[in-house]
Amino acid sequence: MTPVRRRTAVRLLALALCPLPALAGCGDPAPAAPADAAVRRAVADWSAAPPARLGGIPLEDWSYRVASVRQDGVRAYARAELRYRLAGYDAAPAASAREVELARDGTGWRVTADRPAPGAPAQLWDQGDPAAVRGAHSLVLGVGRSPQELSALADGADRAVSAVGAAWPGPWARRVVVLAPATLDAMAALLGRPADTYRGLGAVTTGSTGGGPAPADRVVVNPEGYAGLSEAGRRIVLTHEVTHVATRAATSARTPQWLSEGFADWAAYRGTGTTPAEGAPELARAVRRGELPGALPADGDFAFGGDPSAAARAYEGAWLACRLVAARWGEAALVRLYELAGREPLPAALEQALGTDPAGLTAAWQETLRQELR
Repeated sequence: MTPVRRRTAVRLLALALCPLPALAGCGDPAPAAPADAAVRRAVADWSAAPPARLGGIPLEDWSYRVASVRQDGVRAYARAELRYRLAGYDAAPAASAREVELARDGTGWRVTADRPAPGAPAQLWDQGDPAAVRGAHSLVLGVGRSPQELSALADGADRAVSAVGAAWPGPWARRVVVLAPATLDAMAALLGRPADTYRGLGAVTTGSTGGGPAPADRVVVNPEGYAGLSEAGRRIVLTHEVTHVATRAATSARTPQWLSEGFADWAAYRGTGTTPAEGAPELARAVRRGELPGALPADGDFAFGGDPSAAARAYEGAWLACRLVAARWGEAALVRLYELAGREPLPAALEQALGTDPAGLTAAWQETLRQELR
């Protein structure tokens, strides 16, 4: 499960290179010294095309833009932004902060290493030679994973794209990129956060919110959490994450997290016949103890790394809120509420989509919890 606000912080790390003034629109860099210019030319020549070992990945628009150069004797270190697109999948180039190391010899500068810039997330190919498997609507890239595992992920992603297409009628690409690292630590390195942040999760989604399609959404699978799921659980996780990809353009900072996460779970459970008691066991136990929530889950209730039971209750309550809207007002009204909530304050979105207000929806949701979970 993947809180949108928390994912946004991860995406900003992965898709931006804020410390580099030459990349931040602050004006043209000062003219480079002759030695710096030689380093820049060496990086440009070296990066003219993707490495041969990445030949199985449909890469295009591959380029390194050097922002600064630091020399230390016969060594030089260039801070650069790598930009690239996965052909047929990315709406715009993705960006990655890199540090390119060079050595000087009798003929000039030559590149000896390329790695993530300090503090920046890694790319999958930093962890080994990636393998690529194409599905009908998916591209799965993995390191240290068997061909069978990657093919199974492609099949699951294809089914998820079909399920999400039936739940979300809005415009989206109807294709997805899945990254399959070898370990939890490798997953965390791709996302630029500690491994404990993702322990127990099946997958997360990277990208960005803000009223437009993200240039490079990725579903990143946690090999440990995903392996421990049943077949049904894997289907739910992948469909949930692909829903975030599909709804990205309609999601903004205005969108309450109970709606973004609840809608993703609603799309994942849609058509499965899962009952509220089956899909919301933590919340059911709380309700039976007399602990009826006083309000819809707040954004902070979905935080990574907190109380897992509390987070589970937040997700379950969000799912049941969206399930209620779809059952009482209709699926089209739920979709309209989602679209409006990304552009307008929630009270206005609720009035236009459902003809109610936050207090009215909360009361209806609480009554549903009493009836369904007691």
